Amino acid sequence: MDKKNDKVKKAAFSFILLMGIVSLFSDMTHEGAASIMGAYLSLAGASAAAIGFVSGLGEFIGYSLRIITGKLTDRTKKYWPMTIVGYVIDCAAIPALALVPNGGWVVACFLIVIQRFGKAVKKPAKDTILSFAATQTGTGKSFAIQEFLDQLGAFLGPVMLFLVVLLKNSTDIFNVYKICFLLLGVPAAATIILLFVAKARYPEPDKFEKVQETSEPFHMNRRFIIYVVGISFFGAGFVDFSLITMHTMKTGLIPTDTLSLLYAGAMAVDAVSALFFGWLYDKYGLRSLMVSTLCSAPFAIFIFGMDSQWALFLGVALWGIGMGAQESILKAVVTDIVPKQNRSSGFGIFQTSFGVCWFIGSWLMGALYDISPTGLIAFSVVMQLAAIPFYYWTGIVGKNNNKGGQDGITESNR
Repeated sequence: MDKKNDKVKKAAFSFILLMGIVSLFSDMTHEGAASIMGAYLSLAGASAAAIGFVSGLGEFIGYSLRIITGKLTDRTKKYWPMTIVGYVIDCAAIPALALVPNGGWVVACFLIVIQRFGKAVKKPAKDTILSFAATQTGTGKSFAIQEFLDQLGAFLGPVMLFLVVLLKNSTDIFNVYKICFLLLGVPAAATIILLFVAKARYPEPDKFEKVQETSEPFHMNRRFIIYVVGISFFGAGFVDFSLITMHTMKTGLIPTDTLSLLYAGAMAVDAVSALFFGWLYDKYGLRSLMVSTLCSAPFAIFIFGMDSQWALFLGVALWGIGMGAQESILKAVVTDIVPKQNRSSGFGIFQTSFGVCWFIGSWLMGALYDISPTGLIAFSVVMQLAAIPFYYWTGIVGKNNNKGGQDGITESNR
């Protein structure tokens, strides 16, 4: 029996690693694109207002639709088709940007929105199939490995494009950017190929999690609601990196042509912190999320409140810690709270709530930046710290449920 369990755990771990490599190439594609997207749109003729609107609209679509795609995935149980369709849309939109003509910013904006739609389709299904395997290997560790490989790609993508721009050394930067998007077609193709390999090797990933399913619809129990409120506060206080980039460019603390490297550095911190806090979650549960939030909460003080390079780098590092925890622990908690048959709906609700609050919070902090950077700092810190009591409350409700309470889902064994 133990040998059989060991075999299942090894298969689950291999699946997580393979999907992590898929995420690595995927993030090389769209995070590489993100590092030059604002400048590319501007060169294509888009105004600052248009860029801000499309970026916000893309994020809103990318997150808000997940509540629908999550429920659809639960209803149909088509985990692989939803994942594959979403990835194809997501990855195809990026190299297609190389075909945008001069002045074609409207077409470029349309492709950006399409790319975010692809993410909305794939994310609940992808996180759900990962959660099935994660129950065999430790939810915190599994999502942490995913995030580590994901952010390794997010680091390599911008660095690769930085080198392309550096080597080209051309005054026609618009065409150089088009070459960059064309080159991103290579990791995009690798993403799709590896995804089909994963499907062929593991056609039924739901078999990893051996629990009795029911036909009951998903109910937002008290524990899940408390947790969603907590992550919504955290999301509202978490600044989008584009605002950090804009502030850095205005202050001139580092050369403009190295801004992509600043983002790459944040992704590197994200990757390492995801591994650490994922391991911590499997040992200490929600207390690790409280610790990571305490660590990340002051990032705005250093970035927007101090005028020095060391403060900027420290603030970006703390931002990376928060991002790493967000992408690993937050998903692990959903896996432990929501039952197998309803997990795509749970991920959809979680991701929609987090994303919408992140969008609204970043929008508000952008407005506060023009009025008073101090107001931005206060809002960011207070909102993140406000999440901690809700994380603690989530843990308390979970303990009460495990003692025989009727409200909510009991925590899975780690």
